[in-house]
Amino acid sequence: MDYHKIRNYGLGLLIVGVITALALYIAQFSFLKTNHISALLIGVLLGLIGSFIYPKYSHHMNNGVQLSAKKLLRLGVILYGFKVSVTEILSYGFSPLFIALFVVVAIFFMGVLLGNKLGLDKETSMLVSIGSAICGAAAVLALEGVLKSKPFKSIVAVGTVIVFGLFSMFLYPFVYHLGIIPLNPMQEGVYIGATLHEVANVVGAASSVSLEAEKIAITIKMVRVILLIPLLLGISLYLAKSNQNTEKTKIQIPWFAFMFLGMVILHSYLPLFTKGVINPQILEKTFETLRQISEICLIMAMSALGLQVDVKNFLSNGSKAFLLAFILFIGLVIGGLFLVKGLV
Repeated sequence: MDYHKIRNYGLGLLIVGVITALALYIAQFSFLKTNHISALLIGVLLGLIGSFIYPKYSHHMNNGVQLSAKKLLRLGVILYGFKVSVTEILSYGFSPLFIALFVVVAIFFMGVLLGNKLGLDKETSMLVSIGSAICGAAAVLALEGVLKSKPFKSIVAVGTVIVFGLFSMFLYPFVYHLGIIPLNPMQEGVYIGATLHEVANVVGAASSVSLEAEKIAITIKMVRVILLIPLLLGISLYLAKSNQNTEKTKIQIPWFAFMFLGMVILHSYLPLFTKGVINPQILEKTFETLRQISEICLIMAMSALGLQVDVKNFLSNGSKAFLLAFILFIGLVIGGLFLVKGLV
C-alpha cells in the first residue's frame, strides 16, 4: 500500500473520528438527553452538514470514509451482540420473528410488481425492493453481485434506502415521543427493527427510544438480515432457470449477521461456562468495553454515511426508483404498524 493510499485512509478516519467525538460531546447536553437525542443521530446530522462540501475533497479521504461506513458498521453490529442475550430473544416470542419474515417477503415481492407497473426494469426494481425489505445498501450490493447489473442501478437503489432510511431514523423516535402512536417500548422496538432500512438506522432510531427498544430492534433487524441468504439463493436460482444470467455468480453471504449471533451466544453462555474460572466482574467489564467500542463504531458508520449523501444528484437521476422506494416506505410505516399492533 503506497503513501497516498495510507494518507487517504488516515484522513478519512480522522475526519469521521472528529465528527464522532463531537457527536459524543454534544450528546451530553442536558436538553438533548431529555429529548432522547442520541449521539448516533447527532453524528449523522453532522455528517449531512458535511456532505455539502465533502464531494470537493472526497478524493483525499474517500477510502477512510468508506471503511467507516462499511467495515466499522459491521464491526459495530457484531459487537452489539454483547448487548443481547438468547434469553431475551426467546422472551420476545414468535410474533416479532413472524413480523420480520412477513415484512421481508411482502415488501420485496410488492416492490418487484410495483416496479414493473411504474415502468422500471426488473433489475432496478429488485435492487430497490431488497434494499427496503432487508438491510439497505448492504442488501443492494449483495444482490448486485448476483445480478451483475450496471453500476448506475445500484447507485440509484442505494440512494433510495439512504434517503428514506435516514428520514425514518428521525421520524420514528420523534413520533414515538409525541405519543401519537400508542406503542410501548417493546412494540416500538419491534416496529423499528421490522421496518427501517439500514442496520445503523435501526440502532440510531431505537437508541432514542429506550434500551429495551434498542435491544429488540437490533435483534429483529438481524433476523431480516439473515433472511438475505435464502432470498439471494432464490433469486440466483430464478435467474439461472430463466436464463437471464449465463455467468456463474457468487452469492454474497452476510457473515457479519452470523457473527452477531455468535456474540449473542457468547454473551449469553460464557459467564455460565467460565463460572469459577473467570471473575464475573472482569468478564462484565470486558463486555462493557466491547459495548462501548460497538457504539463508537456505529456512530462513525452513521457519520460516514451522512457525509456520502448526494440527494440532489439522486433526485435528478432516479425519479421512478424514488417513487417506488417512497411507496415501499409508506407500506413499511403503515403495514408494519398494523402488524405490530395486531400481533405484539
